[in-house]
Amino acid sequence: MNRRILPGFGLTLGLTVLYLSLVVILPIGALLLKASQLSLADIARLLSDARTLHALKVSFFAAFLSAVINGIVGFVIAWVLARYSFSGKKLLEIFLDVPFALPTAVAGIALTATYAPNGPVGLFLSKLNIYPAFHFTGIVLALTFVGFPFVVRTLEPVLKEFEKEQEEAAHCLGANAYQTFLKVIFPYCLPAWMTGMTLAFARALGEYGSVVFISANIPMKTEIAPFLIMIKLEQYDYNGAIAIAVTLLGMSMLFLLLMNLLQFWKDRHHVQLK
Repeated sequence: MNRRILPGFGLTLGLTVLYLSLVVILPIGALLLKASQLSLADIARLLSDARTLHALKVSFFAAFLSAVINGIVGFVIAWVLARYSFSGKKLLEIFLDVPFALPTAVAGIALTATYAPNGPVGLFLSKLNIYPAFHFTGIVLALTFVGFPFVVRTLEPVLKEFEKEQEEAAHCLGANAYQTFLKVIFPYCLPAWMTGMTLAFARALGEYGSVVFISANIPMKTEIAPFLIMIKLEQYDYNGAIAIAVTLLGMSMLFLLLMNLLQFWKDRHHVQLK
């Protein structure tokens, strides 16, 4: 008689649904329920405020830029980790996961202390008339920090799984290294790369802790949407806070849907290749 280590399908599925309901589904449902009490005209009016629009633009463009930066740099780092062996590689991988473990408020304080005009890096940059802290650049820097591991950790396993025989076959057919990368390797990695960038963008869009210190939260300049939600709540403007929160939620869900479609396309593409 074989004994199962884990309970059967019914119990494990029930625990899964219960956990997701308590942690994810019910909180999001409660927010949507609150938002349903507002008409579309009310939400449009609340979002049309100049300060709110500017905060949403800052959050969106800063998250987009940080995702692009992480996509480019993350691809290079994932390539190095997947393709090469070198001393200190394990240590490098540990540092790559620091943004996952480090509290975002601690990250914000550390970035501010480093890039403020009186910080070790900020002092040098200020002599070049470059001021990352308390400007839009500082927001992008903080969001790049928190979203950095997503691209690397999503892309690295895919690069390791890539069959070297395909690369060797391309070389045998006369393709140079540049052509092999563009025609063989990159299309294989594209879905995972886009998934990592999407996760980085969704993570950065709602980031608060690491940005609140380095941005200085200047209205109409460096104020981000999550911080404006806090301001709305402190002013008992619950409808305004809900309107902004639902907007951020909708944008994040849209990009997560895109991520899942990319994953579906990736799986289907690999099946066709086999």
